[in-house]
Amino acid sequence: MYLMIKNLHMTLAMLSILGFIIRGPLAIRQHAIMQQKLLRILPHIVDTFLLLAAIYLAWTLSLHPFNSGWILAKVIGLVVYIGLCTLVIKRRGSIMQQWLTYGAAIAVFGYIIAVAISKNPWLVG
Repeated sequence: MYLMIKNLHMTLAMLSILGFIIRGPLAIRQHAIMQQKLLRILPHIVDTFLLLAAIYLAWTLSLHPFNSGWILAKVIGLVVYIGLCTLVIKRRGSIMQQWLTYGAAIAVFGYIIAVAISKNPWLVG
C-alpha cells in the first residue's frame, strides 16, 4: 500500500506542477479559457489528493515537521509555493511581477522536489 500511495503522490505532484505551468501563462495573459469551471476546480482536486497522500506517507513513516527537518522544509516550501501560485492565478501585480512570480513558484516547486529526493533541506552533502 505504501508504494502505491508514494507513486500516486509523485504522479499527483507532477500533474500539479504541469497544471500550473499551463495555467500560469494563461492567467497572466487573462485568457478566457481560465474561466472554464474545470480549470478552476481540477487543480484543487489534484492538490487535495496530493496533500492527503503526503499526510498518509508521513503518518506511515512516523514523520512530522518537528522531528524531520526535510519534512519541515517541504511544508514551508509548499506554503510559499501556494502563495506564489495564488498571486499568479489571481493576477496580482504588473505583468512583469506576475512572470517573475510564475518563475519563482516553479523554482520553489523544484526545491520541494530536490528536498524530497535528497532528504536534506539544505541540498548539500
